[in-house]
Amino acid sequence: MSVVTIERIETSLIDLPTIRPHKLSVATMYGQTLMLVKVTCSDGVTGIGEGTTIAGMAYGPESPEAMKLAIDAYLGPAMIGQDATRIQALMTHLGKLVKVNHFAKSALETALLDAQGKRLGVPLSELLGGRRRDRLPVAWTLASGDTARDIAEAEKMLDTRRHRIFKLKIGARDPHSDIQHVAAIKRALGERAAVRVDVNMAWSETQAAWAIPALAEAGCELVEQPVASAAALARLMGRFPVALMADEVLQGPDTAFEIARGHGADVFAIKIEQSGGLFAAQRVAAIADAAGIELYGGTMLEGAVSTLASAHLFASFANLQWGTELFGPLLITEEILTKPLDYSDFELTVPNGPGLGIELDEDKIKRFTRAGLTKVTHTSH
Repeated sequence: MSVVTIERIETSLIDLPTIRPHKLSVATMYGQTLMLVKVTCSDGVTGIGEGTTIAGMAYGPESPEAMKLAIDAYLGPAMIGQDATRIQALMTHLGKLVKVNHFAKSALETALLDAQGKRLGVPLSELLGGRRRDRLPVAWTLASGDTARDIAEAEKMLDTRRHRIFKLKIGARDPHSDIQHVAAIKRALGERAAVRVDVNMAWSETQAAWAIPALAEAGCELVEQPVASAAALARLMGRFPVALMADEVLQGPDTAFEIARGHGADVFAIKIEQSGGLFAAQRVAAIADAAGIELYGGTMLEGAVSTLASAHLFASFANLQWGTELFGPLLITEEILTKPLDYSDFELTVPNGPGLGIELDEDKIKRFTRAGLTKVTHTSH
């Protein structure tokens, strides 16, 4: 039997509009850029992967443009001619050639797994140990920054049975205003919905120590990454009757181990891109399980490709106590799949088809593909 090798790797940047501005403590997003990668193998099978970040480079060191460059100049050429079926061995090899670049590596690993699933005729989840669930609860992020608008948005989500877990992006304003905002939303929704917050590292440890009890009193059940350092998060642990979740400080298995060893979080937000790929994210989850830390399926507000790669992984977890936040495709106004994802009854269905189980709408992809690396910006008159 001849070895299946990698013949071609193509990358593109897709600029897509979003339904509304998405306000975080670090930046406000007015659209989303996906870095898509297509891997073509010697047996004619192709796989797709995606690298996406939140708000360009405001969130972290990798941008979609940087991912494309890293793949085009370094990772891609090193993959040509390699065995396409020995995915973990190949990712280890790439790890020696290129440091960090977790998002770019995650996109490539997704594409290789998508191709291998198609080759074997099985869903991607089967390559990760097999799924334990077919549907995943999905939280929705309220991030307009306007209390009345956020309440109206939440009510609409409840009415259409799309979401009943809401995460509020806070931290851009002073903590007093943020707590009033959270309390007003929780009062309006009552027991019909769960309310959580994400501070995106905006608070000092002193601010967090004051604000977290007030959030707990307002009915908030989970506080995500209130402070920037793992040490400060660990010091806040155990002081409050609300779960504290690590996100930005989780950068793969090594950091997961350090946080677990220091009892530094109640919950881990698992993100395939931030971890460096699906297998690395799987190891992060295993560390959490061993340490008694609960799991949440996180998002980088990815499009459909990376969202579903994450969904296949999260479907295989033994524990997923806090559900997921895989709503990224719902924030984008344009449908880039030939068959849309199934979000219904507060959950996302994980497809059963081979690989990721999706097909891109090539006309839509072509329409929104950027020419070159640089986004065209227009001056206003």
